[in-house]
Amino acid sequence: MPDLTQSQIIDLLRQHMDAGCDTALADAPVDQYATAPQVSGMAAASGEPGTELYAEPIQAQAPAVARPVAPKANDAAGDGVALAEATAAAADTLDALAEAMRGFDACPLKATAKNTVFADGRLAGEGQAKIMLIGEAPGQDEDREGRPFVGVSGQLLDTMLAAIGLSRTENLYISNIVPWRPPGNRTPSLDEIAVCKPFIARHIELAQPDILLLVGNIANKALLGTETGITKLRGQWQNYQADGRDIIALPLLHPAYVLRRPETKANVWADFCTLKQKIMNA
Repeated sequence: MPDLTQSQIIDLLRQHMDAGCDTALADAPVDQYATAPQVSGMAAASGEPGTELYAEPIQAQAPAVARPVAPKANDAAGDGVALAEATAAAADTLDALAEAMRGFDACPLKATAKNTVFADGRLAGEGQAKIMLIGEAPGQDEDREGRPFVGVSGQLLDTMLAAIGLSRTENLYISNIVPWRPPGNRTPSLDEIAVCKPFIARHIELAQPDILLLVGNIANKALLGTETGITKLRGQWQNYQADGRDIIALPLLHPAYVLRRPETKANVWADFCTLKQKIMNA
């Protein structure tokens, strides 16, 4: 196209790049119009003169850009679950479990998270009920600080628990089903939950709590094996088995849900009163 000016050629190149045509498929440019006429597939198949260029079907070629290929979810999850089970079972203390989780790379969430959010708080002393609260997954604030429930919803949780005498500094131990923040604070996938579940199961076995507080849908469905939603399950005592022990578990609404639905505060307070009564009778 010798009649084009330099600025027109530059504009045309920019148009091609904007359209994604940024990769050469041959060592040198070829003027296809001069080489052969554009013909239909039927003409090419017939062997008419001038159709040699189109004798074979033209295959679309992807741009030569290196992009990471995600593993198949089901296959990766199956391998990850087996590795997680073996890794978790080998840990015989909470410190060993925390170290093992920090070195575990078979969950894709680990690659995008800043921290492994293991736990916060402390179990009660001798003669007091040991209470362990389990949430869903870290958010942005939790990922940044490396501790569970430290954002706005965590602050609300602390306030609500303080009303019945519970504090992570004295008698409450806190963890999550998933220890790594999902990108964008999205809900963890079923595969991601499956890979992380052996760690929280072992965490419970080693912590040996007397009471479990299961906060939100994911925590309840993952540990209780139920499809019942949290709005129906909340406030009703359940049983969880850990290493041959029966542990009573109380499903609770997630504080993030309460922030979105302030009218549920009455339900939360009723559930916390149920918890307080259980603690007093323990």
